Amino acid sequence: MSQASVFTPREIVSELDRYVVGQRDAKRAVAIALRNRWRRQQVAGDLRDEIAPKNIIMIGATGVGKTEIARRLAKLAQAPFIKVEASKFTEVGYVGRDVESIIRDLTELAIKLVGQEEQVAVRAKAEERAEERLIDALLPSPVPIAGPPDPGASERSKETREKLRRLLRLGELESREVELELAEAPSAGPSLSVLGMGGGEDLGAQWKDLIAGMLPRKTRKRRLSITAAREALIQQEAEALVDADRVRELAIRRVEQSGIVFIDEIDKVAVAGGGRQGPDVSREGVQRDLLPIVEGSTVQTKHGPVSTDHILFIAAGAFHVAKPSDLMPELQGRFPIRVELSSLGREELVRILTEPTNSLVRQYTALLATEGIELVFERSGIEAIAEIAATVNERNADIGARRLHTVMERLLEDLSFDAPDLPGQRVTVDEALVRKRLGDLLDDQDLSQFIL
Repeated sequence: MSQASVFTPREIVSELDRYVVGQRDAKRAVAIALRNRWRRQQVAGDLRDEIAPKNIIMIGATGVGKTEIARRLAKLAQAPFIKVEASKFTEVGYVGRDVESIIRDLTELAIKLVGQEEQVAVRAKAEERAEERLIDALLPSPVPIAGPPDPGASERSKETREKLRRLLRLGELESREVELELAEAPSAGPSLSVLGMGGGEDLGAQWKDLIAGMLPRKTRKRRLSITAAREALIQQEAEALVDADRVRELAIRRVEQSGIVFIDEIDKVAVAGGGRQGPDVSREGVQRDLLPIVEGSTVQTKHGPVSTDHILFIAAGAFHVAKPSDLMPELQGRFPIRVELSSLGREELVRILTEPTNSLVRQYTALLATEGIELVFERSGIEAIAEIAATVNERNADIGARRLHTVMERLLEDLSFDAPDLPGQRVTVDEALVRKRLGDLLDDQDLSQFIL
């Protein structure tokens, strides 16, 4: 288990608070779910395998933080994480993606994640090998000379290599170029799609990988600067040093023990009002296909079988039309924890603009600082931005914090365009500037509906 996995629930909530404002109930639910994974690992004997994760349904409008909470939780836990939209899947037998592709995609993500970690672990060795290959490329090939061998040639060659090594480490050869033989990415091969069968898209992807694995990797000569050549060689040597079988084993174990699947728009496959005709039939079919994966089954992937028994599933939806009770009873039972996320008002939007580590105010300030512009947000300006966003959310579709992106972009559009011509200037965003730029637009409800 990673160090992040042994955080207490209170510490997990505190970390989530850095990126997501409010939504205390949802944060507490996911914090407990993550802590329970560590608790399960401490349980001895066969009982450990009997302890299933408590899956969660988040209920709330778009833009209130459902996805961000799940994504930040996975990052904190250093766990394989995938977000999917339930509406993109179809019942087996129809053209489209089958639900088992969720686990196959999650496994691929885990392979990349573990592979990168393993490469970091062998980077020191890879750097040594890359340095030797760079020196080989810098040294001219010896010209054969007729006659008896020169007893001092070997020693002179060694001295030259050490001299080049010192110059490389001092960074005095970075501008020079060398010619290297580098492996290219494997060819994808022909695609294969099976119409009329669920998972045809995934079958095509596996076919590509099979063909690519059978073909030898091509190499191509490239002329690169020392800086670029060093990185290319380190990457290539690190890949060669990593044990692919170990990566697969670790990745599958991590998916099975700590994987997180976020299923968005789960309400789109709910059957409102008990209807069972038209598209409702296919929606219920998607639920039936999801059920065995959520309750625990084994999915075959090209890397081997993957058990879903202990993967944490977090479902989310606005549930404006359908209700959680419109899901199949069997599927409902697999999501025992339900949390409702509150809509965002003016005060919450003010906090979102200022409190998170990655707040929009910090982002725009940093972006325009690259052009030499000092962008300063006064409290009155921030409150005016939040008020406008909240008002537009009330009048039109409520898209939560995402409305702030639209309002901020509209507010700073002219400044962003003219920024390269205004170096060294200080721009203050106060209430007067916000009203000047957006006031007329806000007053015209028909126009704000399309622009904001």
